[in-house]
Amino acid sequence: MSSKKKIDSWISSRKKRLESFKAEDLFPLLQAGDKNALSSAITLIESTHPSARSEAIKLIDLCAANPSSSWRIGITGVPGVGKSTFIEAFGAQILEAGHKLAVLAVDPSSNVSGGSILGDKTRMNTLSREENAFIRPTAAAGNLGGVARSSRDAMLLCETAGFDIILIETVGVGQSETMVHGMVDYFLLLLLAGAGDELQGMKRGIMELADTILITKADSGNEKASQLAARSYANAVHLFPAKESDWITNVLTTSSIDNKGLSEAWENLKSFFNVSVSNGFFLKNRRVQNARFLRENFAHLILNEIDSNEALKSYLNVLEQKLAEGTINPGHAVDLLFKKYKEFLLS
Repeated sequence: MSSKKKIDSWISSRKKRLESFKAEDLFPLLQAGDKNALSSAITLIESTHPSARSEAIKLIDLCAANPSSSWRIGITGVPGVGKSTFIEAFGAQILEAGHKLAVLAVDPSSNVSGGSILGDKTRMNTLSREENAFIRPTAAAGNLGGVARSSRDAMLLCETAGFDIILIETVGVGQSETMVHGMVDYFLLLLLAGAGDELQGMKRGIMELADTILITKADSGNEKASQLAARSYANAVHLFPAKESDWITNVLTTSSIDNKGLSEAWENLKSFFNVSVSNGFFLKNRRVQNARFLRENFAHLILNEIDSNEALKSYLNVLEQKLAEGTINPGHAVDLLFKKYKEFLLS
């Protein structure tokens, strides 16, 4: 069989498998904690195929009918800070405490080809073999914020499958990375000591959002530099406005290699949820996030509808060509596209 035929055969079999996923079949398997069903369910919600989207919506509705009180934790940090290494070590701490852990690791995708590395499962080799752990790498596909659009629904699926702590590892750190803050309860920022001016290169916005800052790799002779960096960041965060959660951002040092500071990080995490649940912020924040999610994702649904309609897509291409030629301004193009979309709805 030629390479092209093999690829065509693989695509065909994958399409048939996707079409076989039904919400009414997957839901009871999820409730039973079936990790294979969980993987299939996430594949379903990531698909852009119309029939798959229909089943995905049904499945999410079934899962949403039974809300969970799991802990949703976002983890971000500069490239090379050791996010995957930290998650594997910290994950072991979580499992030892009797919890079930799901890790949704969002990998960078090529803006040109859409390709993704998806290597987090191999980087968390020990954690991925644990019975009470589930790791799912997901391509970001160029999505703003470094978080795949399906990540929110994937969290819901994991909760239905019985995972009570959900970690979202984002692509990196930057202005758009604050998007992850809008879908989690607790936001953890990992930073390195000795990487230049500790405060000059860090955007204030990402630090203001952090509930805890961890200085990683505080080992191999780097302990003193890590302590100095921790003090610098601690002084900086005290200048920020008070959080609505009444939580004061902590700065800790950790070593995933030497298992230093991990128990303190775990106790700090538990303290946060004790505070936020007792003062009502936990539920209030979830409701605010749901409302924000509605607004932010409505635009995505409209764009998907435009892309799936040949007439609208063709009109969009015409407008994009005019923009490239400089014969129309962006504001006018938006108005024209919206007018065409309203005509489509009324037709």
